[in-house]
Amino acid sequence: MKKLFIIACLAMTMVVGAQAQKFALVDMEYIMGNIPAYEQANEQLNQTSKKWQAEVEALENEAKTLYKNYQDEATFLSAEQKKAREQAIVSKEKEASDLKKKYFGPEGELYKKRVALIEPIQTEIYNAVKSIATAKNFQLILDRSSDNGIIFASPSIDISREVLQKLGYNVR
Repeated sequence: MKKLFIIACLAMTMVVGAQAQKFALVDMEYIMGNIPAYEQANEQLNQTSKKWQAEVEALENEAKTLYKNYQDEATFLSAEQKKAREQAIVSKEKEASDLKKKYFGPEGELYKKRVALIEPIQTEIYNAVKSIATAKNFQLILDRSSDNGIIFASPSIDISREVLQKLGYNVR
């Protein structure tokens, strides 16, 4: 009797474990490319980045000019003048480096701006994907655009268009 009960329990476990797992794919590049707000945010980030890069390059060019002038005039300068010029060059280089770090560092202004502009869009997409996954009982959804490990995937399991429709965008 005990053996029969154990065999029945094992059989039930195998049946439950053997149920088909449902999964789907999304293409985040495709989804993002079809959301105008994402494209606008990217353009705004690019413009800001170019502007800040120009500021940093201007400071770097000032430092290079100071250094070139120093090299040209070094033979005519006293020790005190040399030291003052060297300090000015180092100060200008540090100013450029600090500005670059402020704008483009790991916790810099560009990162903060990217989070502020892009994160709400990503959250909206995540919520749409989660909603579809819950409604259709998907256990796993993979991003086909970021995973080089996917060699082939049937277009029938790609829910990218459905995600865009859920977000209210026309699908191309």
